[in-house]
Amino acid sequence: MSQKDPTDAAWMQQQERSNMAILKLMVWISLTFGRRVGRIVLYGIATYFVLFSPRARRASRDYLHLALNRWAEWSDGFRHVFSFASTIHDRIYLLNDRFDLFDIEIIGNEAVQKVAAEHPGALLIGAHLGSFEVLRAVGRGQQGLKVAMMMYEDNARKINATLEAINPAATQDIIPLGRMDSMLQARDKLDAGYVVGMLADRSLSDDATVDCEFLGKPAPFPLGPFRVAAMLRRPVFFMTGLYLGGNRYQLHFEPLADFSQTPREERDSAIHAAMQRYADRLTHFCHLAPYNWFNFYDFWNPQANDVAAAGLPAGHVSGEPG
Repeated sequence: MSQKDPTDAAWMQQQERSNMAILKLMVWISLTFGRRVGRIVLYGIATYFVLFSPRARRASRDYLHLALNRWAEWSDGFRHVFSFASTIHDRIYLLNDRFDLFDIEIIGNEAVQKVAAEHPGALLIGAHLGSFEVLRAVGRGQQGLKVAMMMYEDNARKINATLEAINPAATQDIIPLGRMDSMLQARDKLDAGYVVGMLADRSLSDDATVDCEFLGKPAPFPLGPFRVAAMLRRPVFFMTGLYLGGNRYQLHFEPLADFSQTPREERDSAIHAAMQRYADRLTHFCHLAPYNWFNFYDFWNPQANDVAAAGLPAGHVSGEPG
């Protein structure tokens, strides 16, 4: 286990390079002319960032080598960035409650519903893999499913402000991470029957990390989200909303851990076991849908770079929790 210096959380340090003029233009085009025309514009945006974000391009290539089990071509890198841009673009419509535009398949939600029926609240732990916005869309689209997110408020605040301006009515329950009362807020939401989601692949600035095997190499994962889950003593599910191309998403839920009956003396070992299971499921889904991994920096050695993710418009570097 290692303790991070604030300077090590490179993804947080990087200035968001989101060009607000481009974002606002993209929103206007999308809402005025529709999703099909908006997606045409995405090709130009994706090409720009592939050409002019060399660090992000290198990080994408290095990751894709592992996920694809072969050499990653330029076309693979473009597809990777285009998938990222597509999920950001789709948030425009999801935040505007245009669920009719999408084909969303849900796999494994029966287990979450069963737990929710037995006692209030459950925790969902995801990653910057696919779209977490799809979960919030499902929550808003299904009566009785209340979703709250634990996230960094300040991360990519510019794009969040732009996207939230699309539909002021699309308010989201946000539990800000890193505050003294974060745990109390989360517990209150869980007690009220909410499903609370958070991403566990990027650390807080001063969070401890644990190395877990991910895509065949040890990678540092933040301990904080799993400590939170253990302290809240709730069942934990892995969740990912994979983008399958076009208008198709596939939302997966899988049981990950149950800390509700874990004795205090066994908590650390249970946390470490859950973290490795989490990394194993990430490996599985990265092989299954390799272009959905949206950490555009050296994930295995984050201290060695300045977060190439910043070379890209911040979408998952953004309003996605974590």
